[in-house]
Amino acid sequence: MAGLAICELTTYRWSFEEDVQHYAAAGIEGIGIWRQKLADYGERQGRELLAEHRLKVSSLFWAGGFTGGGDQSHGEVVEDACDALRLAATLNAGCLIVHSGARAMHTQNHVRRLLLLALDKLIPLAEQLNVPVALEPMPSVAGVDWTFLTCLSDAADLVARYNTPALRLVLDTYYWGLDPDLEARLPILVPHLALVQLADSKSPPTREPNRCRLGEGQLPLAAILRSLGQNGYQGDYEVELMGEEIETSDYGDLLTHSQQAFDSIRRAAARSPGVPLRP
Repeated sequence: MAGLAICELTTYRWSFEEDVQHYAAAGIEGIGIWRQKLADYGERQGRELLAEHRLKVSSLFWAGGFTGGGDQSHGEVVEDACDALRLAATLNAGCLIVHSGARAMHTQNHVRRLLLLALDKLIPLAEQLNVPVALEPMPSVAGVDWTFLTCLSDAADLVARYNTPALRLVLDTYYWGLDPDLEARLPILVPHLALVQLADSKSPPTREPNRCRLGEGQLPLAAILRSLGQNGYQGDYEVELMGEEIETSDYGDLLTHSQQAFDSIRRAAARSPGVPLRP
């Protein structure tokens, strides 16, 4: 049965140590690790703490930005991603989440070439370490600062081109839950998915994320889980919440609610095998 994990961005104000302790105490099975929080705590100590509390790592977040815009060269960004892959391997992480980088003022051909150059170096290492690189596509209205991979079908085609389990995709319901073509695309997407991130929203995705607690928005989460299961998805579900409503939440209550809502959504998915994603 697919497990539930919490991304550390959800509990932004807590430290890595607090995240691990509270997630474990709440009965959460997994954790999506934010590299910065782990670096602040210490990688060796972090591995020991995870082992002590028996938390599995659903993902390591994030590496990439291969199209420029920062202070590092392309080679330095690629090497940082390689370092992140090695760290993910020591954590037994389910995947390393990677953002391609923004298109900015470049041509589409140029940014694609920069991404392919990075993947050509990352994929052999990912195969060696048995940790998949998981590209995260986002719709252009919300992901313009993060990625030029703004179409699910194009992202799936890119992954299929490499034909290796070392390159996969992340599907975030905040970004794609209202996409009218999502259900039709899932048969193609699911074989390439390393992770599904769960969030709800009361409005379409925007550049400034404003997610809400599971079950309190308008996303058809039960129908999405049902369709994912019907198409063979067996991986983890990782809750990633951020935005004005989440910032003021009591994190302990948020963990409890996320567990209860996930269980309720999963039961609804099992009860409603014929409900479409969109009415």
